[in-house]
Amino acid sequence: MRYITPLKAAEGLGSAHEGTQHHWAMTVSAVALTVLTPLFMIVVARAIGLPHPELVAYFGRPLPALITALFVIVGMVHFIKGTRIMIDDYFHGGVRKGAIIFSVIFGWAVIACAVYALARMGLGAIVVL
Repeated sequence: MRYITPLKAAEGLGSAHEGTQHHWAMTVSAVALTVLTPLFMIVVARAIGLPHPELVAYFGRPLPALITALFVIVGMVHFIKGTRIMIDDYFHGGVRKGAIIFSVIFGWAVIACAVYALARMGLGAIVVL
């Protein structure tokens, strides 16, 4: 006896209503992070010990800034999706909604701060806020 409708079996979405989209998004971001993490570690290792003006100039160059931005963006999107799974498993009701909202806001705030800082270093005195 099947407890699934033929439409649901044809769509293949299951109870999560997301199908395999979430799984593939997590897999793709994890693969991207396996490439970006060593690159980011090299960028940071070269920046360690630089005086402030040289550090700003270093992250003002396109390649270190791009690697850093990609690492932060992909990493935080992976974080947001991963915490959503954890929150769905362990929290219920209003606490669940609040925790999801907090994790999404936190993730996008980190992305915004990192991109803003990189833009300030890349553009120098042009950006004034």
